[in-house]
Amino acid sequence: MKHPLGVTINGVPYDRVVESRRTLLDFLRDELGITGPKKGCDAGDCGCCMVLIDGVPMHSCLILAAEMEGRQVTTIEGLARGDQLHPVQEAFIRCGAVQCGFCIPGIIITAKAFLEEHPNPTTDEVIEAISGHLCRCTGYLQIVDAIMAAAEAMRVPPQHA
Repeated sequence: MKHPLGVTINGVPYDRVVESRRTLLDFLRDELGITGPKKGCDAGDCGCCMVLIDGVPMHSCLILAAEMEGRQVTTIEGLARGDQLHPVQEAFIRCGAVQCGFCIPGIIITAKAFLEEHPNPTTDEVIEAISGHLCRCTGYLQIVDAIMAAAEAMRVPPQHA
């Protein structure tokens, strides 16, 4: 069965017809070419497919695309504004928290939402916030450092030249 779908993804409205059983992850990757969210476990265990749905981090592999009618979806591709990366993205680069990059988009999505709710996190709170993500490259130290650095950067008003 097919369903009409009107959804905004990374600020762009889309009107499509989707199969009832098509996941949001498959819709993003296969139909729209948005490849930041990754298919890791396809069971909601690894966090690689994380996106923001109306500002809330969710596993796109567990949600049907047809359920997104009228919703706002943000992927890693939607965080930057033009050439200006989001502070979390910048912190991950600066802290060397990116190695293979497979899990990083999902972790950055989660970190962005977490820092908006918790602008002054403790290290333990950051570790808890990303506990649903699996990373096999970094050992998490650089990831936690990057999130703490992003928290600091997001609290400091930008300097104008």
